[in-house]
Amino acid sequence: MSSRRAFIKSGAIAAFGISWGGVPGFVARAAAGFKQNRLYKKNKILVCIFQRGAMDGLMAVTPYTDAYLKKARPTIFMSAAASEKERLFDLDGTYGLHPAFGSLFPMFSSKQLAIVHGIGSPNNTRSHFDAQDYMETGTPFDKGTQSGWLNRVMNFMPHDASAFRAVSITPSMPRSFYGLNPVVSVANLGDFAIRNRKNMPGGNLAATSFEELYDEAASGLVRETGKETFDAVKMLSGIDVKKYQPANGAEYTNSQLGNSLKQLAQLIKADVGLEIGFAESTGWDTHFNQGTLNGNFAKSATDLSDNIAALWKDLGADLQDNVTIMTMTEFGRTVKQNGSGGTDHGRASCNFILGNDVMGGKVFGELKSLAPEYLEDGRDLPVTTDFRAVFNDVAGRHLQLQHYNSLFPDWKGNDLRIIL
Repeated sequence: MSSRRAFIKSGAIAAFGISWGGVPGFVARAAAGFKQNRLYKKNKILVCIFQRGAMDGLMAVTPYTDAYLKKARPTIFMSAAASEKERLFDLDGTYGLHPAFGSLFPMFSSKQLAIVHGIGSPNNTRSHFDAQDYMETGTPFDKGTQSGWLNRVMNFMPHDASAFRAVSITPSMPRSFYGLNPVVSVANLGDFAIRNRKNMPGGNLAATSFEELYDEAASGLVRETGKETFDAVKMLSGIDVKKYQPANGAEYTNSQLGNSLKQLAQLIKADVGLEIGFAESTGWDTHFNQGTLNGNFAKSATDLSDNIAALWKDLGADLQDNVTIMTMTEFGRTVKQNGSGGTDHGRASCNFILGNDVMGGKVFGELKSLAPEYLEDGRDLPVTTDFRAVFNDVAGRHLQLQHYNSLFPDWKGNDLRIIL
């Protein structure tokens, strides 16, 4: 098909982040300018991973000395004093890291990884959709916010930048990236690889490459925008996604998250100007069969930790200095387990921040006793750290933003100092 509708439906334009008013022309212009004006200084890069479904922070990082938690979770409580195979990784005598997060423990020990406990939103909604939306816009009590917090981050960065400054390797554009600043959003870089038509066997292949889409486009507008997008994608022509070999013995899993982080690693190494990367981790809605060493929680935790560790190893010492990785999740789970061996929607959770500029080896945040009288609504871990206090610090200090105090509208709090 050669109509404009068919062209957009194919994903060629949509993949490059036409978010709230952006046009494909920005990609080619920024790409050309970036090539000509490239600074020799390496970019600082922030990689954000959204754990969708609400991770149980009390299982991820367990205050294992709390007697009330053990009573509230008779079949899923874990201890740091159990057998060698089953025990938590003891972090500081108070908190234990779930065994499925074992790939991250060496980074905590080397003070590259920090954990924030009791983190969450001041809005007490237990709706996944609303809580994710509030966290990604950064405005917990305003559903009308048009922009995402990561898109606004770019307002505080120099505007002479690569078209690939902000990239989301996700099936659709995340709410965090909505806004006026251009963003690349694509599920798989390999779907948009430049192909040489002279070497394509047969003459009846579907029009799926940029060359074919451009050649077959009848509309002048489509020809113009298609060519601009095609020219910019040449920046990626040196990246062979399928044949990529991670460095330093890094091994990614063949999951959505593993593939996403592997592709972000390729963009970082290709030096196309990436400064903000985004990926998603799923499977955290553990209403049933949460398990301990096995079960739904351990499956998701293993995938998350192993792939973060793979990315970190893949980058190597030289690139690690410029990259910080931060996780986030919309809320936590109930303190008490339910009748299905799982936990229900709660309030506070925890998150992980990995980087060489992180004050690591520490669990930040305040957790009181988990006795019912200290819980929110008698059932949930209270939020003691507003997520904006962490996001503002990590993005602002790591990316070295200028005058970023208005990144989160209507928030008047103080940063939780995690970045050196």
